[in-house]
Amino acid sequence: MADMDWSAQTAFSDPGRFGALFDGIDAEPSAVSAVARNLVAHYVAERDALPAATRGDINLRWVEAQLAVDQERHDRQLAAARPRPERLQGCCRDHSLLAVSMLRHHGREARSRVGFAGYFSPGFWHDHVVVEVREGDRWRRFDPEMTGVDPRYLDLPDGADAPFLSAARMWTEIRAGRIGPAAVGVFPGSPIGGEWFAQCYVLLELAHRYGDETLLWDGFGDMAEPSGPTAEQWELTDEVAALLLDVDENPTRRAESALEQRYRSDPRLHPAGTLESITPDGDHFVVDLPTREARRLPV
Repeated sequence: MADMDWSAQTAFSDPGRFGALFDGIDAEPSAVSAVARNLVAHYVAERDALPAATRGDINLRWVEAQLAVDQERHDRQLAAARPRPERLQGCCRDHSLLAVSMLRHHGREARSRVGFAGYFSPGFWHDHVVVEVREGDRWRRFDPEMTGVDPRYLDLPDGADAPFLSAARMWTEIRAGRIGPAAVGVFPGSPIGGEWFAQCYVLLELAHRYGDETLLWDGFGDMAEPSGPTAEQWELTDEVAALLLDVDENPTRRAESALEQRYRSDPRLHPAGTLESITPDGDHFVVDLPTREARRLPV
């Protein structure tokens, strides 16, 4: 077992004073996925049904804060149906983190995986977050957002030909010329995509692996600008991606511990007490992680 305990809550996944709400939920992928979808509506895919007044939900980083807002609106058990307009506005990161939180509450090893899904648009890889839960000697990968659509999403395969690619694997596919950068991003034709975006997501994947399960629009460390990665960022990301793939394929305690220590000791790789966040609505914040206070910056 590595130093990272994936059965323990992190600052982001901890339900805090709302933990008892998880007691009656089965600690299985299908059950936690259903509850996560009941709590969170996708802020883009379902936006026509969602009120503008709750748009700020998308910036709730912590599960405890998400549950606080949910309980203010509903004050009932999490499996009780929420009308879509009254659900939290969020995305795949929120479905996944809630599922991870529920699994950890019941003592199961679980973690979120940041990467890209090829099953939303033909020929395009959308940024996405899924969940892994430990089952025996393997990590079972599932997509909480999609398990209600098709049971195949309850056990996704891994590898270069899989329908979901981790950010590290996507980076290596782009670098090898097997996937074109224009086929990677938020949606086809979006300026938020390509090499710089994939570079940022490799660092996000690493952060989520070791308990900093930030929002997808949070920035930290040596993330690239939209103008493109620098030579130093290319080199750093090549190294990190290779280490992530290696520890996935050869999951020894020594390799996992070494990568975790690298993450925690290298300021280019992790949040250093603050995050800089540019939301999908163009708002710009600096977030102090210990206090959870956000300070708005001029755009």
